Amino acid sequence: QVQLVESGGGLVQPGGSLRLSCAASGSIFSITSMGWYRQAPGKQRDLVAVMTTDGSATYRDSVKGRFAISRDNAKNILYLQMNNLKPEDTAEYYCNAILQLMATVPQSVFWGQGTQVTVSS
Repeated sequence: QVQLVESGGGLVQPGGSLRLSCAASGSIFSITSMGWYRQAPGKQRDLVAVMTTDGSATYRDSVKGRFAISRDNAKNILYLQMNNLKPEDTAEYYCNAILQLMATVPQSVFWGQGTQVTVSS
């Protein structure tokens, strides 16, 4: 089965930086996209950034110019570089992948367990 394991969260002061990583492991035929979502307490889970296999990236407006998504295709690792962090970025961050386990089956959606990012002075 496929596992997505996030790392890199923590406590940081406003204006600081963090880099999140998400390692995908298991028997994977192909990956259509990988992305980051976040969920603050009492709120819905929202898209932060997503990258497709061809390298195109999409960001939510509030993180444009501050966050950068990247991916090591050979190692199936997704990154999220977060700069100039703000208190409103505080949330649990989840890795997401849309992929095929085999050529003969439809795409499936997988989620990581989440990593907490807290921005506070």
